[in-house]
Amino acid sequence: MTNLQPLFKNKIFVLVGGLILFSIVLLMPLPEGMTFSGKRLLAVIVLMACWWIGEGTAIAVTALLPLILFPLLGIMSSKQVAPNYANHFVFLFLGGFMIALAMEKWNFHKRLALWIIVLIGAGIKRIVLGFMMASAFLSMWISNTATTMMLLPVGMAVVKQVACQSTLDGRHDKISEQRVIESLGLVLMLGLAYSASIGGVGTLIGTAPNIVFAGFYKNLYPENPEISFAEWMAMAIPVVVLFIPIVWIYLCKFVSPVPLNRIELSKGNEDVVKHELESLGEITRPEKMVACIFAMTALMWIFRKPLVLGSVTMPGWSSLFPNPEMFHDSTVAMIMGVLLMLIPVYYREGIVKNDQREYFLLDWKTVETRMPWGILLLFGGGFALASGFTETGLTGWIGNQLTGLSSFPLWAVVLFVCLGITFLTELTSNTATSTIILPVMGAAAVVAGFHPLMFMLPATLSASFAFMLPVATPPNAIVFGSGWVTIPAMSRAGFALNLIGAVLVTTLALFLIQVLFL
Repeated sequence: MTNLQPLFKNKIFVLVGGLILFSIVLLMPLPEGMTFSGKRLLAVIVLMACWWIGEGTAIAVTALLPLILFPLLGIMSSKQVAPNYANHFVFLFLGGFMIALAMEKWNFHKRLALWIIVLIGAGIKRIVLGFMMASAFLSMWISNTATTMMLLPVGMAVVKQVACQSTLDGRHDKISEQRVIESLGLVLMLGLAYSASIGGVGTLIGTAPNIVFAGFYKNLYPENPEISFAEWMAMAIPVVVLFIPIVWIYLCKFVSPVPLNRIELSKGNEDVVKHELESLGEITRPEKMVACIFAMTALMWIFRKPLVLGSVTMPGWSSLFPNPEMFHDSTVAMIMGVLLMLIPVYYREGIVKNDQREYFLLDWKTVETRMPWGILLLFGGGFALASGFTETGLTGWIGNQLTGLSSFPLWAVVLFVCLGITFLTELTSNTATSTIILPVMGAAAVVAGFHPLMFMLPATLSASFAFMLPVATPPNAIVFGSGWVTIPAMSRAGFALNLIGAVLVTTLALFLIQVLFL
């Protein structure tokens, strides 16, 4: 019990501190140009930001505060607030996560990862690249936490086998074996974590800040077309495709204590990943079925709306129906999520999985126990805040306070935003940070004479690119637990990549936003 007391005291300090700040904002004089309801909303935002960032209580508990405080403070009625917790983007994430759970249930995600690693080929650097590409691709569709957890033991096994059987500068002994583990282990672990974070930005369902952005943008700027799954990928995939090889080269060349080209693989080690793949056995019927559902879902997301490719326009499948505007990416997600629980594994009898007989590709018990329901409530709380910004006019007031930004070059402001968000999320939840900062970014852009996407999109991407500390992201924390990554090593590697990521996001975002959305 004694060990828990400091944690308990810290939570009490955060909770009480948040309430004090909440009271101060409520009692302060009304700033010029701000409405009374806007000041009350600002007080709620300060309270929620304090509790979210300081982790005074569960993030889901804090996310429920608008349901209580908005009606009490006269900001919005419960009838207006509650629908935000059933926003269609919530169901997009729900359906996407159901597909991810089905992939994990039948171990198809591991087979898919090993296929990618084998495809890249043998060789020390290629093995690292293979793991990174597998991590990035899987993180586009399942959580980066699950991806890292799944690939970590495979990566550790590969490193240990390489160390046992390979030579360093032509010799093999205990010292050289330890040097191989220190070098390859550090590079591979960091590569897994960083590529999981990078890959997560590739799709709308890849990481929580992406969904937060999509919901905020739709609520704050309803007159603008919302960002579809395909449009997001067209903007984000180039970032992933460019950043992964940059990180790979940087890790192999500048982070490894021993240059990886000095490590020579024995003939047996070239097949180490193939042996892992062979241990899974033949691909099973459920895996094939899940793979088909996964592929169909991705294609339906990408081709839901017409795609304009230069002078050629490919019609979207939604145009086959009388009311194509009624379809959304969440429609696809829920169709496929429900199908997984209706399609039988075998028609006559199920198969034994985890000591239970399974009859369907996915069961509700798995969804009920594995779904991150707290994240869904967090989305709802964030969307409720976005509605409050619009209802009270607080967005306009904040924007007016940032009019000085228009005197700076656009690239300089965007770079500053990227750097600020990146280093802020080293110590805070990227989802909570996005929820608090995105409305401010949109307002600042509009007042400065720019499209809101110019600030909101780079900020969203940068929220996932914190590489310095174990607490920054779950993947960082997971690989830190391997014992092969130290905080100084992660900090040195991550600091440079934080800077590179901010420059890359600034450059690509300014170009791609103009081409794709404006």
